[in-house]
Amino acid sequence: MPTCLPLVLRRCHACASERFRAHGKFRVNAHHKLIDAWLLALCTGCGATTKLTVLERANVRSVPSELLDRLHANDPVLAAELLQDPVLRRRNRIGLDWDGAWRLDTGGTDHLDREVIDVAVRFAARIPLRPVRLIAEGCGLSRAEVGRLIGEGSLVSAVRLNARLTGDFTFTLKR
Repeated sequence: MPTCLPLVLRRCHACASERFRAHGKFRVNAHHKLIDAWLLALCTGCGATTKLTVLERANVRSVPSELLDRLHANDPVLAAELLQDPVLRRRNRIGLDWDGAWRLDTGGTDHLDREVIDVAVRFAARIPLRPVRLIAEGCGLSRAEVGRLIGEGSLVSAVRLNARLTGDFTFTLKR
């Protein structure tokens, strides 16, 4: 599950940094019947501000009133939803850096001493992670040991465990 907003990967126009921190602040600007809205992010190197386009020259009547209210209230949940939207990321040519912005909730460690463990992993947000990393952290193993278990057939899943995933999956670990 996410613990904070991820870093935005984009080149800064003022310095050599490539990371911006979004704090959930929006800027909304109306031009008669048209409206623009941006998500603001600050450069981690120099503090320069960049604007990520949310709405561009949209007719005010076509924008849902609840969205406008959330933009004006600087809703951090809306910022998180927008950053995960692939259309917004493609339009603004940005990527996301999730390092340190998520945590693994295993529900306790009483399952680690069992002979066979069946696990269902649910993502609270679309965070791209390798299942090998989650399994290593959740079961108290090294990534190399998880790789060895996959090679032996002691760790099986219907999905490829070495590729990045953003959706739910299950796996079985036999000790």
